[in-house]
Amino acid sequence: MTKIIVDGTEVDVPAEYTLLQACEAAGAEIPRFCFHERLSIAGNCRMCLVELKGAPKPVASCAWGVRDCRPGPNGEPPTVVTKSPLVKKAREGVMEFLLINHPLDCPICDQGGECDLQDQAMAFGVDSSRFAENKRAVEDKDIGPLVKTSMNRCIHCTRCVRFTAEVAGTADMGAIGRGEDMEITTYLETAMASEMQGNVADLCPVGALLHKPYSFKARPWELGKIESIDVMDALGSAIRVDVRGREVMRILPRVNEAVNEEWISDKTRYVWDGLKTQRLDRPYVRENGRLRPASWTEAFGAVAAKTQGVAPARIAALAGDLASVEEMFALKLLMEKLGSPNLDCRQDGTKLDPKFGRASYVFNATIAAIEDADALLIIGSDPRKEAPVLNARIRKRWRMGGFPIGVVGERVDLTYDYKYLGAGGDTLSEIANGAGFGEVLAKAQRPLVIVGQGALSRADGLAILALAAKIARPSAEWNGLSVLHTAASRVGGLDLGFTPGQGGLDFNAIAVGGAELVLNLGADENDIAPGAFVVYIGSHGDRGAHRADVILPGAAYTEKSGTFVNTEGRVQMSLRANFPPGEAREDWAILRALSDHLGQRLPFDSLQQLRAALYQAHPHFAALDEIAPANAGSLAALPQGAIGAGAFAPAVRNFYLTNPIARASAVMAECSALAQQRRLQAAE
Repeated sequence: MTKIIVDGTEVDVPAEYTLLQACEAAGAEIPRFCFHERLSIAGNCRMCLVELKGAPKPVASCAWGVRDCRPGPNGEPPTVVTKSPLVKKAREGVMEFLLINHPLDCPICDQGGECDLQDQAMAFGVDSSRFAENKRAVEDKDIGPLVKTSMNRCIHCTRCVRFTAEVAGTADMGAIGRGEDMEITTYLETAMASEMQGNVADLCPVGALLHKPYSFKARPWELGKIESIDVMDALGSAIRVDVRGREVMRILPRVNEAVNEEWISDKTRYVWDGLKTQRLDRPYVRENGRLRPASWTEAFGAVAAKTQGVAPARIAALAGDLASVEEMFALKLLMEKLGSPNLDCRQDGTKLDPKFGRASYVFNATIAAIEDADALLIIGSDPRKEAPVLNARIRKRWRMGGFPIGVVGERVDLTYDYKYLGAGGDTLSEIANGAGFGEVLAKAQRPLVIVGQGALSRADGLAILALAAKIARPSAEWNGLSVLHTAASRVGGLDLGFTPGQGGLDFNAIAVGGAELVLNLGADENDIAPGAFVVYIGSHGDRGAHRADVILPGAAYTEKSGTFVNTEGRVQMSLRANFPPGEAREDWAILRALSDHLGQRLPFDSLQQLRAALYQAHPHFAALDEIAPANAGSLAALPQGAIGAGAFAPAVRNFYLTNPIARASAVMAECSALAQQRRLQAAE
């Protein structure tokens, strides 16, 4: 630690701190535009000037290290002043320069009300300018359907350039020209290719880069802000849902160092328009091959009438990728009362099973600990499409150096260099025997093995998992075997035991006609064969609703409070931001009402009572934002077996259309079409 005096206060800070960080540790507020904690230092806006005793002029505190400061003449600690007349005059001069070319169009700017330039101009600006020259004009760029440009406002902080180069790894943006002719652009004015490009609009301290789908929709002071959890993938990113009335207007990231830092994917951010379209807002009953609107009593009566003539062994329940723990628990209780063992939450056909212990199906190393790993093997996964924010964390570790990465499966386009090892089981067996990349993993102290659902959904999925566990060498200090899920509900469902009971049918057997009555809780990724009577509980008119004989309209994830468990086993809770449309109700309440009509009353009347029963049966769900321990010793029970010769294929092909909400989104459809066009051009 190094001593430094800031505005008369002596503080101890690490020697690697910048002056800006040291000043903030002492409680001083330092304005900045170009500096960002997660990006490299540019030092080009000069707004963070401070007075360093002994320096001939004010210094940029973001680019000056504490270790570079000289002590006083008698050995006293370096002294920094942040509120002197010299500093005030310097910052006012910088602000005057920044506003030379800024158009000052705050009344029509979407950034108005949450703009760094506005806030700092109020604090450090003056009421007039000495510059009367014409302001420069910069042509706006078309950089895709997600980010809108208004480049007249750009102050060349280069945050967007550094984000795309360092975090996203696509180097989409850069600067051309010099001086007054300098412009931030995508070079050839092509659309940005990153799955995290929306973060550049958050980073922009002015209104130069904005969220195009949100353009001219609302002002920040009109919005209610609700903290919640994302369900577009299994990462469980921390988000903030902004609503006006009953309508979701935008989704922004929250800081969670253990999960998403402060980034979210474009699907997470821009899927909100899908919450408004293709919605199920009333019950439906199929008559003469056509669905017609019905009352709740009529719909429940149709289900009850069908249930009376079906044997328990012919009743099944499925849970989709967006189901919360509470509704899966309620559905499991209902199935137990009906006496049926046929239930499954694994609609992608993965072979993961809770009987092999929690360590067999969670990301044991944890997301944050990726930065501690010293070698990585990716098996049957494309992290860039399955979990872009986690992929950015891998890239962050790769940029630190000393991190060899190997891939078994398809040769995919990641944002970091890796060694392509092979396509399938033969390669994996060689690695397990210590050949090739196996030597690298054997020498690593903290090897990380990421297994994707593309490998685990094969018939030999458990054998692949057992081989991956052997390669990872889990111990009490480090368990690098990490299963990367693609569904937000999957770990919670496995924790609940929402899998076939003794003699029960799994998802594939149910879907091909093994059941006569199917209670479908939002499972939309597969077709159910003709013949079964399907009761669909969900929010959107997707594949499951088209196949249904009775539709019971449920709530989307922003319209209910629910528990989700992310891929690393972290228990998180989403909060309700708005209300379901029309006659739609929360899914647990639908199941509670349905149980009355089936004569199998569930033992709760409120969400609080439901959660009390849940916590009694599974206590770890009560520990929010914590990861229940997983016993690595249980991995020894994984069955060994032969692995087929086929190549491991990633589970996600189209990043933008992976669930009913995304498929209802016009923005996601446009992004998907653009990605397809880019793939075709690359193939040529």
